[in-house]
Amino acid sequence: MKRTYYLFNPGLLQRRDNTLKFTPYDEEGNSQKPRFLPVENVAELYCFGNLDTNSAMYNFLGQQQIPVHFFDYYENYTGSFMPRDGLISGKMLLAQVKMYNSTPERIALARLIIEGAAFNMLKNLRYYNTRGKDLIPIIEDIESLSQKINEVSKTDELMGIEGNIRKNYYEAFELIINDFSMSGRSYRPPLNQVNALISFGNMMCYSQCLRAIHQTQLNPAISFLHSPGERRFSLALDVAEIFKPLLVDRVIFKVLNKKMIQNNHFDEKLNRTVLKENGKKIFVQAFEDRLTETIKHRTLNRSVSYKHLMKLECYKLQKHFLKIEKYKPFKMWW
Repeated sequence: MKRTYYLFNPGLLQRRDNTLKFTPYDEEGNSQKPRFLPVENVAELYCFGNLDTNSAMYNFLGQQQIPVHFFDYYENYTGSFMPRDGLISGKMLLAQVKMYNSTPERIALARLIIEGAAFNMLKNLRYYNTRGKDLIPIIEDIESLSQKINEVSKTDELMGIEGNIRKNYYEAFELIINDFSMSGRSYRPPLNQVNALISFGNMMCYSQCLRAIHQTQLNPAISFLHSPGERRFSLALDVAEIFKPLLVDRVIFKVLNKKMIQNNHFDEKLNRTVLKENGKKIFVQAFEDRLTETIKHRTLNRSVSYKHLMKLECYKLQKHFLKIEKYKPFKMWW
């Protein structure tokens, strides 16, 4: 089974036959003991430090269909190396563009994305409400906002409702998380530990959604809830809205409430809060564990991982664009 590998240290990446040789550097730039990664076992690479390599290495990664995602020191996603599109479809591209250009159809799809995201947020809140957290007032506020989704006819109005839903949802973090305070959402930069985890986790989710899109015939730049913009794959932002509650937020609750991540895992010396390397490793492992968890799929009647659910979501969008089957957003049913 192919695995995702995370490179936290700066280092040198080389090809050694059919093996990737990664030699990490210490703080003084000295080479450490190398790691050898059999290429047939590598699904994708996440780089959180400076990576020294060459074009021949990227040619090899492209041939092996291995993407590389890059993050800077401040945990910001900076970009991806993606192998050449092997699933290009002119028919799919035209269908996707046609639906975007149809305002009623674009709004209808944007509504469904927000509906799915809000449903999954409410699932989280109801789960913790049954475990002694008094979340009923917040649940009722989000339910009230959710009823307005079908009443608006403009994308910016939908984004406003989505923003209010998420604002209420984040207020619940103060009750769900035991020993940390969120103190409102802050990003670019995140100003405390909880916000640092949200920003870091959201970027991880975004890159996973981008990878899932790349495995289909969809164009990642043509989105329906978020406005298509320059230099970003906004369809991945759309898909990520649905999966952040069950992938990112549940991992945050776990690592904080089980004290897997504590104050000493954060660096607060700068005018921002970031995870130290040891904190990143803990969060990434918990996130990876979540991705590989399986559930019994009600339609396929077999167990599938959360990671595979993202790909299935992209297939549903394809069928929607081609008018084969109306899109239904993924909603937690357990």
